[in-house]
Amino acid sequence: MTETGVTPLRIGNASGFYGDRAEAVAEMLDGGPLDVLTGDYLAELTMLILGRDRLTDPSRGYARTFLRQLEGVLGTVAERGVKVVTNAGGLNPAGLADALRALAERAGVELRVAHVEGDDLLARAGELGLGAPLTANAYLGGFGIAACLRAGADIVVTGRVTDASLVVGPAAAHFGWDPGDFDAIAGAVAAGHVIECGAQATGGNYAFFTELQEQGYDLTRPGFPIAEVHPDGTAVITKHPGAGGAVTAGTVTAQLVYEVAGARYPNPDATVRLDTARLTEEGPDRVRLHGVRGEAPPPGLKVGMNRIGGFRNDMALVLTGLDIEAKAELAERQLRAALRGREPARLRFRLDGAEAADPDAPTQDGASALLRITASDPDRNKVGRAFSAACVELALSSVPGFHATAPPGDARPDGVAFTAAQVPADQVPHTAVLPDGTRLGIAPAPAAADPAPVPEPPLPPPPPDGPVRRAPLGLVAGARSGDKGSDANVGVWVRDDAAWRWLAHALTVDAFKRLIPEAAPLPVTRHLFPHLRAANFVVEGLLGDGAGGNTRSDPQAKALGEWLRGRHLDVPEALLP
Repeated sequence: MTETGVTPLRIGNASGFYGDRAEAVAEMLDGGPLDVLTGDYLAELTMLILGRDRLTDPSRGYARTFLRQLEGVLGTVAERGVKVVTNAGGLNPAGLADALRALAERAGVELRVAHVEGDDLLARAGELGLGAPLTANAYLGGFGIAACLRAGADIVVTGRVTDASLVVGPAAAHFGWDPGDFDAIAGAVAAGHVIECGAQATGGNYAFFTELQEQGYDLTRPGFPIAEVHPDGTAVITKHPGAGGAVTAGTVTAQLVYEVAGARYPNPDATVRLDTARLTEEGPDRVRLHGVRGEAPPPGLKVGMNRIGGFRNDMALVLTGLDIEAKAELAERQLRAALRGREPARLRFRLDGAEAADPDAPTQDGASALLRITASDPDRNKVGRAFSAACVELALSSVPGFHATAPPGDARPDGVAFTAAQVPADQVPHTAVLPDGTRLGIAPAPAAADPAPVPEPPLPPPPPDGPVRRAPLGLVAGARSGDKGSDANVGVWVRDDAAWRWLAHALTVDAFKRLIPEAAPLPVTRHLFPHLRAANFVVEGLLGDGAGGNTRSDPQAKALGEWLRGRHLDVPEALLP
């Protein structure tokens, strides 16, 4: 309980993406007390997938796995009075709400279902200057969810709300927050951001996972996170007792700096000042997230759009032994010659692993590299049989050892996964459809048009002089990385003040570009968060057309942070293990 005697609201998460662990819903309901269970299903790439589903069948467009996850636990939800809030509605929240009502009726369970809509702007895309996308969805806030819960809903289904809104809505409903309670709302946004990606807050995808294992934590099957939200927006991040994984200041920091940019983290209900966030370990698997200040949100809502960018086909040739670069050059020249006159609009060749390939390796794989070939074009015929046939025809007339990783396939839709725009919030009909069918319009939050820039925080004093050793950055620093449209984000943090004094001075933008040569020609911005001992790097344009439309082997930049941690630089010996 809080100092005022108010019991915090326990909000658990059971899904971080469309395809997350199916059993997590039941695990969270059975593992201990919860007031609210949330599920996040909508990554940027997911909206493209759902858009393709809707093209095939207009009645689809929602995360159908959510129905299967809830099927066996509806009785538990009703019996325990746990509220369920999810964005699994995707492009069709009304359709998923209807399916849930039918599911509850078949199960003989009485549950009141509501949904939130208005985010889908596809029908008005031309009018709003958004062109002709496959999907166009505004990121709504949490007060539509709050209205549904206040009206007695047991399950609330949304379309595209911000991930953190799944926490903001229940907290606002429970504590009676008004739209202007920016500090409390910002605290809930920060807590929602931590738990939105499921087990990433409990030791999943964690840079120092080996240390957690050495400390006795079991990472075999990490449990999912819980935010105990207090009336002032302060939260304790935890998990059910006995669940796998770990909740530490490190695991929470890793998620706080994930896919953010600068000191301001804008959401539709409040702008979070991430530079004010503080973490305190209160005990085993309990980390308090406090001190978060909030500001008015921006006047516009972010609109995420997906487009079908034509068609695509891929081929990967295995090049082995001697003369790998010369083999790659010959194969490319031959394929371009074979496609002359019918070459796709984009034909890309990328040689992976040539530096590591050792002709004298004791295994054939160790002596090999991959030549990845990607063809894309608005005309399906140019990247379908024509491309496949041209590749196959080289089999006996190309480089020695010619073989591929898989048979040639047919063309598939090539989606430009994500582009973003802004639409005035008052142009988006944020609507709560209550359990009795009443439609309630949700007014935009009071906005701030042009806040003053946040000054860069002062650098800590530089570290004292001393001996250094060439070593991987990851011996000192953790990292977590991801995507925002065409940009990559890399959050880097350290765990004590001595390491922070070094990192803040050593890992500059220039140093980052030296360590990540792909970023060298691109705009890179560094943002410092001294309270978290963290820096966030935004690499503009690294991902080209976004997760669904670039040819990087890591299209969402999920491993970029680990590559950075593996790079060597001069590290003070006093900081090294």
